Amino acid sequence: MTKPLSSIELCAGGGGQALGLERAGFGHDALVENDQWARATLKLNRPTWNVLEGEQCDLTKFDATPFRGVDLVAGGVPCPPFSKAGKQLGADDERDLFPHAVRVIDEVRPKAVMLENVRGFLDAVFHDYRNELKSQLKKLGYTRVEWHLYNACDFGVSQLRPRVVIVAMHDDYADNFDWPVGKATTPPTVGELLYEMMASKGWRGAKKWRDNADEIAPTIVGGSKKHGGPDLGPTRAKRAWEALGVNGKTIAEEAPERDFVGLPRLTVQMAARVQGFPEDWQFAGRKTNAYRQVGNAFPPPVAEAVALNVKAAITSTKRLYAVA
Repeated sequence: MTKPLSSIELCAGGGGQALGLERAGFGHDALVENDQWARATLKLNRPTWNVLEGEQCDLTKFDATPFRGVDLVAGGVPCPPFSKAGKQLGADDERDLFPHAVRVIDEVRPKAVMLENVRGFLDAVFHDYRNELKSQLKKLGYTRVEWHLYNACDFGVSQLRPRVVIVAMHDDYADNFDWPVGKATTPPTVGELLYEMMASKGWRGAKKWRDNADEIAPTIVGGSKKHGGPDLGPTRAKRAWEALGVNGKTIAEEAPERDFVGLPRLTVQMAARVQGFPEDWQFAGRKTNAYRQVGNAFPPPVAEAVALNVKAAITSTKRLYAVA
């Protein structure tokens, strides 16, 4: 059995990117995450992963020097500094952790770097920010620093979820990397994807609901610690979900009962399936804490696709991600 490549992951959240890395053949030397419920989720599902605790779970205090030489530094640094909902304050936002990510990269000097963020990272207002980030990484020996906008639905995820992926390849591997190409097929509709879960308690309206929920999902949003309980996002998002026959105002504890009438709500596990998590992935904490992890996740299939090509590059085996 081939030994996995090594990685550390920053701002690991509920494990979306970590799962993708695992599927691509990366081991996890350390996972840094400051949310206690997300850490509990990682430990619950993968007891052997090294989920850091104490001061080391805070990226601003994390000492990465013991992990010098790992193959990959990955992460999903906070999105609010670059999102419209977060007012796009960039470097002026206290939640901007890119400088700490660069510090970790300097301490570790991995073969490759893989970071993800929201589409807003590519907005014109952050032109100088992006150039400065590229300049800093190039000074550390990463001669190829690029970003790419992907939509999760291009990798089989039943959701319109644009995400920016930033890849930095050390000079020794820079010429080996190719960005992955998505699937040519359309992912399942929300109805097709969630029918069995919606019908799990005998709801008599499940088939009709399945047939009407005939599009893929809008972007799953929410999960902010600054807002109240879990829901499917702002008014525009709720209207998009309503068009699919879903009540987005709250998250349900369970699937609809047999005689339920009206628009059903998603459970945490249903939302997780829309994000591309496998059925057996469990989320720690009650509804609000669990849904926050789902809402902030990087879909595992997208992470896997990029990580496969990163792996191919640093093992000097040219392999463009393809789907049968």
